[in-house]
Amino acid sequence: MRQIVVIGLGQFGAHLAKELARQHCEVLVLDRDELRVGELRDRVHRALIGNASSLEVLESAVSDAVDEAAVCLGDHLETSILCTLHLSEIGVKKILATAVNEDHATILKRVGAHEVIFPDLETAERTARRMANPHMLDYFPFAEEYRIMEVVTPKALTGKTLHSSGLRDTYGLLALAIKQGDTGEYRFMPAADYALREGDVLVLFGRELDLARLSALE
Repeated sequence: MRQIVVIGLGQFGAHLAKELARQHCEVLVLDRDELRVGELRDRVHRALIGNASSLEVLESAVSDAVDEAAVCLGDHLETSILCTLHLSEIGVKKILATAVNEDHATILKRVGAHEVIFPDLETAERTARRMANPHMLDYFPFAEEYRIMEVVTPKALTGKTLHSSGLRDTYGLLALAIKQGDTGEYRFMPAADYALREGDVLVLFGRELDLARLSALE
């Protein structure tokens, strides 16, 4: 189970935390607003009240063992920058941060953010799917529980052909295309004897549950 920290429970952060919990992640939330924390206390693994700009507070709540942290502090530029810096100092493996403009985004990257997004352009649901399933690059709703998703080829399948990989028989997934890792070119409707290589991106069609099972492979 992926351990994810969401800091800042505005509209985007709160929705992100709930979506991550729905994606079966172990979620810790932190905000200085007692009411916001209380609203999520029963929806996530842990909910804490605290100042996100304080290194002492972050060190007491977050360790380098977490898989990812999301700094969702909106217009609080100074707090978001200090929080990102402290999380980087703690050793968090991946830090996603929200920004209000390009200058803010540039500073966040310089102090340790690995990915910066603009909440007005992203949906919390889409971001939660990426965080919960790090091999998934993108997805497109299709019908009911079916999706078309881009998935980085798991290491466990590298060197195997499409036929021997079990994509169809084990996971019930159909490979619509492969973006080759070395050239960036697409092979549409690839043959069953195509050997998967490190860096290949699979464009797959199938049920969301089966796609999540595949993306969980190392």
